[in-house]
Amino acid sequence: MSGSAERVVFVHDRPGQESLLTGGTIARLRSDDAEVVVLFGSTDFHSADDSDVRAAMAALDVSDWRMLPAASGAQSLAEAVADVLADVHATAVVVGADDDTLRRAAAGAADSLNVPVFEHRQVTDAVGQRLVAIDVSGQVDQKLRALAAYPRRWSVTDHTVVPAESVAAADPIDPADRPVTIGGTETFLRLPPAHAPDPGATPGLLSRGLAAVVALLTGAVFGVLGTIAHQATLPIGPVTIPIGLILALAGIMTLLAGLRLMLGNRLVVFSCAIGLLGTIFILSLRSAGGSVLVPEGIPGLLWTVVPTLVATIVLAWPRIPARPGLA
Repeated sequence: MSGSAERVVFVHDRPGQESLLTGGTIARLRSDDAEVVVLFGSTDFHSADDSDVRAAMAALDVSDWRMLPAASGAQSLAEAVADVLADVHATAVVVGADDDTLRRAAAGAADSLNVPVFEHRQVTDAVGQRLVAIDVSGQVDQKLRALAAYPRRWSVTDHTVVPAESVAAADPIDPADRPVTIGGTETFLRLPPAHAPDPGATPGLLSRGLAAVVALLTGAVFGVLGTIAHQATLPIGPVTIPIGLILALAGIMTLLAGLRLMLGNRLVVFSCAIGLLGTIFILSLRSAGGSVLVPEGIPGLLWTVVPTLVATIVLAWPRIPARPGLA
């Protein structure tokens, strides 16, 4: 979320939240000439009128803020958010909403448009999760001016925001219902796309079975092609290079090793090896007419032995543990 090419939409329940939760990030993006749109999901200004919002937006250097239309349900709310994202060609969405319906609608709309979503989170509310920390120390003064633009909601003394009694009593879940000290960092959690697979999930039985069948057929195809091609040679002067055998062996090494490295699944590699070795064995038998596709000699011996050795080594490889993420 940096650079002049960014177009970031901030989604909040009501005016005031944008300054309190994400004001520093908004100001920093604007200082980098990024486009920022602040989107409010409620027409309840909560003791803030239009002049307050204008003053706060001016302090954050934002010229585009919008109120979502009244929606009859979560689906229409998500569509309204999606319309805004599409209209501004958003490159990121930042959500700082308490309302679950608005939060889900914003995340769903962004996911439908393949736009990354960042949700405002306090460090104490995200134990064990990797947060994105934005340094806004250079924008603290702007954030304080934006907060001071809502005098009916809170008062600002030095770096401390104290809520008005009426607001604290009316909205006990609001993040501004208690004194808040404004610091130089704002933290966010990047949400995974809704359609992204769970990295810790185990593939289902059906998917593993289909993968094994495809691997078996792929191995059989490589076995047929390799058996046919392994006898091809390339004479260069007095030297005859077994080019067919070299390419066939290179192909099966790449196939088996690639499957193990990419999928890390021994079942798939085992199925592929069965298809490959089974095909080579069948084709190496003498036919009813007396013809053979794998004649006796060093090339034939190598073609029947080396694939077995390669499959054994690849299947015996230990699983390489993933590198731990950087703290």
